Amino acid sequence: MTFLRLAAPVWLAAASALLLSGCGGATSAEDDGRIAIVASTDVYAQIAEAIGGDFVDATAIVSSSGQDPHSFEPSARDQLTVQRADLIIENGGGYDAFVDALIESSGSTAPVITAVEFSHEWPDNPGHGAGTAEGEHSEDEHSEQEHGDEEHADGEHADHEHVEGFNEHVWYDPHTMQHLAEEIAHELADLMPAEAATFEDNATEFAAGIAELEAALGEIDAAHAGAEVFVTEPVSLYLVEAAGLVNVTPDAFSEAVEEGQDVAPSTLLDSLKLLRSGNVDVVIANTQTGGAETTDVLAEAEALSIRVVEFSETVPDGATYLSWMQANIDSLAGALAP
Repeated sequence: MTFLRLAAPVWLAAASALLLSGCGGATSAEDDGRIAIVASTDVYAQIAEAIGGDFVDATAIVSSSGQDPHSFEPSARDQLTVQRADLIIENGGGYDAFVDALIESSGSTAPVITAVEFSHEWPDNPGHGAGTAEGEHSEDEHSEQEHGDEEHADGEHADHEHVEGFNEHVWYDPHTMQHLAEEIAHELADLMPAEAATFEDNATEFAAGIAELEAALGEIDAAHAGAEVFVTEPVSLYLVEAAGLVNVTPDAFSEAVEEGQDVAPSTLLDSLKLLRSGNVDVVIANTQTGGAETTDVLAEAEALSIRVVEFSETVPDGATYLSWMQANIDSLAGALAP
C-alpha cells in the first residue's frame, strides 16, 4: 500500500508549537535508562519489544486495528515522538512514507532500520532473485545487508519509494522478520553494549519461534500444495506463497484495492467468474481495507460456500508477532481442511 507524502507545513507548525512548550512524545533513554524505539506500526514495535525486553520503550505510530494504514496521517505529537527516538524502525518500500517525512521534519539522526531491505525480493538486496527454493538467504547475502547501509550508520536516511512489482508487506514473510530481529539486536547492542548478550539471546529465541511458523507453513504445503486462493488485496501473499498455495487473483483487482481505487467492472466480473469456476479453495480478505468490490467478492464467496480467512495489517490487541502469525497460519490451515 503506497502512503501519500504529506505536505508538512500544517502539522509541522503545530509540532513546532508543541516543541516550544515541551509537550508529549516518547520517553527517551536519557529519561529512564531505556532505549526509545519508534516504529511505523505495532508489528515492528512488538518485534522490537521481543528483542529489547525491559531495556526498551517501543512506540508504534500506527497502533490500532481501528486505524486504516492506507489513509493514516501523522500528527504533531508523532513528530515529537520521532524526534526523541534512539532507534527508528520502518517498513519501507513506499508502505510507510510518512516515516520519512517525520524523520526529515524532526531532524532526527537516530539510526533507521528498514524492513524491506532484509527481503530477498527487495531489488536493492545483494541476494535479490538468488535465494534457495525455500527463500533462504545466503550467509554472504545476510552479512552484506546486516547492520544497514552507511547512510543509516551515520544517522541519515535514504527515502524508499514504492517499487513497481515489489510486495512491500514483508512482515508477512517470517524469514524476513527473523533477519530484521537480528538487525534490531545489533542496533540495540550498539546503543546499550552492556546488554548485548541479552539482545542476542532474545533474537535467538525469536528465531526459534520463526522456525515453528515455517514448520507450520511447511505442513500446509505438504497437505495442500497448489491449492488456489483469491486475495482481495496482496498483504498476505508472502504467507500464501510460503504455504505452497497459488494466488489466482487478477492483478488488476488486488492492485486497485491496494491503491484505494475502484475496481473496473470488467475486472470485477472476471473475479466473480473465477470464484464460480469451482477452483478457488479459499478467499483471503484484509480486515483494514476494502470497498464495494471487495464486499461483492466476499458475498459471492459466501453464496458459493467458499471459506473466507481475514488477515489484518496490525497486531491484534494482546497478541505478539509470533502468536499473531501462528493464528493466521492456523486459520489458513483450517480453511483448507476438508
